Amino acid sequence: MLDTYYSGFLGTTYRRDSTLAALPYAEQRDALLGLAFGTADFYSRRLRELGVDAIDVIGNCAPLQWQWAREHGAARGSWRRRLRDAVGVMRGVGRAVASPKEAETLVIEQVRAFAPDVLYCQNLSFLSPPALAEAKRHARLTVGQIASPLPPREFLIGYDLIVTSFPHFVPRLRALGVPSEYLRIGFEPRVLERLGPVPRSRPVTFVGGLSPAHARGNRLLEALAHRIPLDVFGYGVETLPQDSAVRRRHCGEAWGLDMYRVLAESRITINRHIDVAEDNANNMRLYEATGTGALLVTDAKSNLGDLFRIGEEVLQYRDEDEAVALVERYLADADGRDRIARAGQRRTLTEHTYERRMQELLVILEQALVKSTAA
Repeated sequence: MLDTYYSGFLGTTYRRDSTLAALPYAEQRDALLGLAFGTADFYSRRLRELGVDAIDVIGNCAPLQWQWAREHGAARGSWRRRLRDAVGVMRGVGRAVASPKEAETLVIEQVRAFAPDVLYCQNLSFLSPPALAEAKRHARLTVGQIASPLPPREFLIGYDLIVTSFPHFVPRLRALGVPSEYLRIGFEPRVLERLGPVPRSRPVTFVGGLSPAHARGNRLLEALAHRIPLDVFGYGVETLPQDSAVRRRHCGEAWGLDMYRVLAESRITINRHIDVAEDNANNMRLYEATGTGALLVTDAKSNLGDLFRIGEEVLQYRDEDEAVALVERYLADADGRDRIARAGQRRTLTEHTYERRMQELLVILEQALVKSTAA
């Protein structure tokens, strides 16, 4: 399971804990996974429960990858010096993110060492086409996963399979000659155990990206920030205008468990999708918000009713006025708010867990392996 982490999260994590970079590889990796960033070890842990020998690699984390190289003798002589210079092991204010070239080199070494049946890449822009071709020599099946704008075609066609939570991406990828399957995202209930009891102290929140890729949603948030008591958490605020109402409401970035804690503190949380989602509900916030028991108010999408009962488990809005009306109504109606939030949480904890998702994924991977063997 090859993933990459946001540079902001890695930098903050290693600055907070100056001892982390010195830990042995396995301890350092497990400490990072334990922070519940992104999908953390949600895939690998649930796959192991299904009998799969699955491991996680955080390909762009410089201190972690450098430690693997040291322990496995993958860095010697001049190559060792180049790696050390490029990766910049954390010392004080060292870099937490590896340079692309040396990161690729180490990942290929790890794939060669593990020789997996499946190399599962969660960032399709991470491995360059030549690096992916080299990695494919040591894995039976190369699989990508995407829920963001598609990278250039040359980054896609090298994969044996691409899974996506965007239903509309499946036919587009197949039209490129890349096998593709639909796989929804989910929620990991173990997060609730990690959080413990959390008081719902925040009336309304938004958690997510504020980058230009979310331009349409950012315009909505600007309007809402003028009209409701909105606490905003997320990356990309520096891209907003100086007079932005969202800037004034911004409470900082929230990663991993901190992000889940914000959602658990929320009575109501606003969701809106990245522009590339088009008319499809898919993002992680659908499941993270409902999974932590917040009342989810999300943008209307054609397939939202396939995931939740609208009006009974989640609420949807079509424009700014409808979003404001829903927020105002359910801030004043605690019983109605709690009833819908509890129903949404039950649905997520029943149907939208990573335990369920990995059962679905395993069927997809086994079928793809059979096809690759037959070919």
